[in-house]
Amino acid sequence: MVCRAARRLKQHLGRRGAFLLILGVGKVCWGAGFIAATPTSSSGLGVLTRLCSLSHWGWLWVAAGCIMICSSLVRIGRDKFGFVVALVPPTVWALAYAVAAIRGDYPRGAWVAVWYLTSHVGVILWAASVPEHSVPRHRRGRRGTAP
Repeated sequence: MVCRAARRLKQHLGRRGAFLLILGVGKVCWGAGFIAATPTSSSGLGVLTRLCSLSHWGWLWVAAGCIMICSSLVRIGRDKFGFVVALVPPTVWALAYAVAAIRGDYPRGAWVAVWYLTSHVGVILWAASVPEHSVPRHRRGRRGTAP
């Protein structure tokens, strides 16, 4: 029974939906970490903490994750909004680190910004461009005939 439900969920989600679901859960967990136990050090995120606390910024990650999870469950082909929302938190973080590096507040910030831009933003952009359909199976010819 559980296997059948898992197969149906996998079929319903498709590749793009599965990506959104996994990344959405990750974003919810990342944001919840900021909410539950606000870090004492916010090196490199001074631009953000001037506006509000990191626990408040954690809600941005949670909200984006929830929207991504909901977008993963919509019909295949209607998930564009989930991918757009997925870009917001890591882009905000990357910009904050880049500004900190430019100002000289956090010299390591440029490297962290590039990390967010490649491992988060870049991967999301790539996944958004992956088509849902899979490669068709190769049809085998009859025995004794060339394909």
